[in-house]
Amino acid sequence: MVKAVFLDFYGTVVHEDGDVIDKITRIIMSTGQASDRAQIGAFWWQEFQTLYMNSYGDTFETQRELEYRSLKKTLQEFGSDADAGELGGMMFEHWVKPPIFEDSREFFERCPLPIYIVSNIDTKDIQSALAYHRLKPAGVITSEDVRSYKPREEIFRLALHTAGLDAGEVLHIGDSLGSDVRGAGALGIHALWLNRSGRDVPEGVVSIGNLPEAFRTSFF
Repeated sequence: MVKAVFLDFYGTVVHEDGDVIDKITRIIMSTGQASDRAQIGAFWWQEFQTLYMNSYGDTFETQRELEYRSLKKTLQEFGSDADAGELGGMMFEHWVKPPIFEDSREFFERCPLPIYIVSNIDTKDIQSALAYHRLKPAGVITSEDVRSYKPREEIFRLALHTAGLDAGEVLHIGDSLGSDVRGAGALGIHALWLNRSGRDVPEGVVSIGNLPEAFRTSFF
């Protein structure tokens, strides 16, 4: 029996920073030497992923630190004289005041179970975003708390400990197949993939198109 919901935040409850990234790559394009913006985005993403996957334990760095380092490397790669601090600030501003998905408030209002936010974004940024939207989950567990990122197990284990529940008593909902669905599933936590864009659903994955659809599943 499910007794609590673990909920990813960015991309699940609120919008990701895609629009801001688009603006930043345009600025890099206009101040650097890239042939197209897709090239900039691909390089930046790969730099961030490399840092992210190696950030845990003694080597852990916050999302802000990882984004700044990967952005600075991207500016250097494409010969842009744009200011990394200024561009990073655009992204960080989004993190603390992200637009919310319309169905998220309904989910918080209707959910009969306690909701715990489980997020890879820095603790202070999550707290600011929750306060901005006046959302009050039962608890918040972040990558900073465990010095590692989803899909690694540490953050899920702390969330279970915080909720005082076993893996089989929890449902995790998130928009990432890797970080959320497979990360939670590796510990035996039930998982729903929030598939807002209608992508093909892999075999064995249970998907929903919006958060309130979760109430129609067998977990509730």
